Amino acid sequence: MSKGVQIAMGAGLVLLLLGWYGSTQLEDATFVYYQTLGEFRANGSPGEAARVHGYVAEGSIERDVAAQTVRFLVQETPPHAGGTAQGAMPVVYTSLEVPDLFKDGAEVVVEGRLQSDRSFEATNLLAKCPSKFEGATEGEMAEAMPPAGRPTSL
Repeated sequence: MSKGVQIAMGAGLVLLLLGWYGSTQLEDATFVYYQTLGEFRANGSPGEAARVHGYVAEGSIERDVAAQTVRFLVQETPPHAGGTAQGAMPVVYTSLEVPDLFKDGAEVVVEGRLQSDRSFEATNLLAKCPSKFEGATEGEMAEAMPPAGRPTSL
């Protein structure tokens, strides 16, 4: 067998294996990063894996150290924009290790499955960084800066 035929067969085998691997990885993929709470309520069914986006309802975080769970409510509209916890989805996260940004009103994405009692059992909790930052006013900046011509101490 010539060298060219051996290389062609090897390359064909590699391409065949890569194609098989790619197809097996795409079978369960949905290419939806997450659903809003409203979309999930309309389309989610118990036992189905999902990622749901929402906001932690004010005052709803309960930590159970003995059971190593965190319970909280996820609502559609952010609390700072007037959203209420009415109709919020209860979430049970099965770990005490939560992200640093996880707090009341935080924007979150929970990954897990809807249970038959309509609560969401989360296996992963992602807290998103705030997308809106407010800059200092000119007055605050002027107070923070030393007067011109005066040296500052280090």
